[in-house]
Amino acid sequence: MIIPFIAQDLREVSPSALAYIGDSVYELHARCHVASRKAGDSGKMHKMTVHYVSAVSQALAMRKLEEELSEEEDGYFRRARNSNPSTLAKNASPADYMYATGFEALIGYLFLSDDEERLEYIINRAFEIIDGESV
Repeated sequence: MIIPFIAQDLREVSPSALAYIGDSVYELHARCHVASRKAGDSGKMHKMTVHYVSAVSQALAMRKLEEELSEEEDGYFRRARNSNPSTLAKNASPADYMYATGFEALIGYLFLSDDEERLEYIINRAFEIIDGESV
């Protein structure tokens, strides 16, 4: 896995930068998750992927995952959740959007800290939670 150098101390990285990285990491995992379950028509796969990466779904997962976070993980999540967003949510409430931003920042933090095992756990739990709510 390629881990870019961004800063010696990830606490120096802005919450928006962590969320920016986390968004792409999570979307790639979501695409792989969808393709492994339902390979075929790219339009259908895209629609399924959008479901996993929507702010509403990410917020749902994060609200359930919150109790499983370490103190350090919770710090990164809260810092991003409480930040002032530069954009507004299109299809989510402001609260869901901020939870999703916190989730993405957590994913970005785990990716940049090269904690692959924990990253995989959090992402897979998010998929389980989202799948459980979709039924």
